[in-house]
Amino acid sequence: AYSRQKRPTFLCTFDFFQLKVIAIDEQLTVIYEDNVHFDKDLPEFGYVFELCSLITITLDSMKSSGFNFSHVRAFSGAGQQHGSVYWKEGASQILKNLSPDLPLHQLLKACFSVSDSPVWMDSSTTTQCLSLEKAVGGAQHLANITGSRACERFTGNQIAKIYSQNPEFYMQTERISVVSSFAASLFLSAYAPIDYCDGSGMNLLQIRDKIWSTACLNACAPGLEEKLGPVVPSSSVLGSVSPYYIQRYGFSPDCKVVAFTGDNPASLAGMKLEEGDIAISLGTSDTLFLWIKEPVPALEGHIFCNPVDSRAYMALLCFKNGSLIRERIRDDCASGSWDEFSKALKCTVVGNNGNLGFYFDVIEITPEAVGIHRFNSDNNKVVVTYLTHCMPRTRILATGGASYNKEILQVLSDVFSAPVYTIDTANSACLGCAYRAIHGLVAETSVSLGDVVKLAPEPRLVVTPTAGADQVSSFGISSFSISFHFIFCMF
Repeated sequence: AYSRQKRPTFLCTFDFFQLKVIAIDEQLTVIYEDNVHFDKDLPEFGYVFELCSLITITLDSMKSSGFNFSHVRAFSGAGQQHGSVYWKEGASQILKNLSPDLPLHQLLKACFSVSDSPVWMDSSTTTQCLSLEKAVGGAQHLANITGSRACERFTGNQIAKIYSQNPEFYMQTERISVVSSFAASLFLSAYAPIDYCDGSGMNLLQIRDKIWSTACLNACAPGLEEKLGPVVPSSSVLGSVSPYYIQRYGFSPDCKVVAFTGDNPASLAGMKLEEGDIAISLGTSDTLFLWIKEPVPALEGHIFCNPVDSRAYMALLCFKNGSLIRERIRDDCASGSWDEFSKALKCTVVGNNGNLGFYFDVIEITPEAVGIHRFNSDNNKVVVTYLTHCMPRTRILATGGASYNKEILQVLSDVFSAPVYTIDTANSACLGCAYRAIHGLVAETSVSLGDVVKLAPEPRLVVTPTAGADQVSSFGISSFSISFHFIFCMF
């Protein structure tokens, strides 16, 4: 349809563990959607080369299907936050001279000083975190500067560990990208800057001034500002797509690359979040986030720069034990069947007669716990309260793979005592980047993202709280992660 009507299209990518792609037309209608899972399709590569290979596979598949890249006016993308990529000295010259006859992973195989780059689940940097907090005057002071206390998985601490343990690798590095700016660099054939929002997930950016913190940089590694490059607004047009993609796939030379950002920030854009809404992404990790006007950093949770409004902010809670836990419990207790899993949830009374369980295969972020912890209705160690006393009356916007499961969303609705809405695709981060690509073309004219996406479908109501659910005792806000694991009927 878009080819016949010559409509402009907007393309967005990428989510680690998968590469997802969505294209939309000028009416904001999704006209193409696909994904490649690298654990299944590319198990033999490290993740940097996996992403390069996934891009080639995805774009080749789109080309074979008849997708007309010449109609793409702009695109943007998202990557899992906190991961980092280390470009070796001389890589920039290779990057800007890519031959369209070869796939990316072959062209770039000599470009990286660190072959096994750290990703967001790496929690091995406690020493570096303590050192960073000490250098700036404590955990709360660091949170006031960067939006978060020192976090093991955050990029600054990962860089500090690499410098401490392998200084020769660090010194051979001419540029450090986060996952999002790495992917953008591939499409520019030049180093892409980090955007404000993803930069605020590094323990390195002053979130109010939106500049790198000299104190934080110096505490992590020498010469780090030069290796990171500049930070830019998330709506920035970084340039035109490189000749590699023009020649290999037929992109227009006028196609623009809008700054890439993190996956959770991109979901905020894709779900058309409004003030007062709470969004919950049920993915590999589970996250809760909302749009806020004034940052009040604390020792738990995170404050990021807002990906669609540089004057606003984004508050976020992250839980490592998300879909991987749900999948394990499905396999252990429901014969590997989501249908059986859903039946078990559906047939269990709200609150499960007071029987509750926490499941942490890896040490959780909030609370810092690991292992399986079950409590019955007579366990006096459980502090109980009513969620209606501590949860705002709002609506919940759910996304991520598990948002397809209505029974899981029903538990979510009952826990929060709020209606749950979804959008037509669980790939909200990908869709959000398509919206951001459109916005990037007009952002300099002060047009807001809200104005750009007026034609987009509104979130649809899926479930409402079960009658009487707000009278069932449950864990209070200090044990917030119960609302994400949804496994408490599995005893």
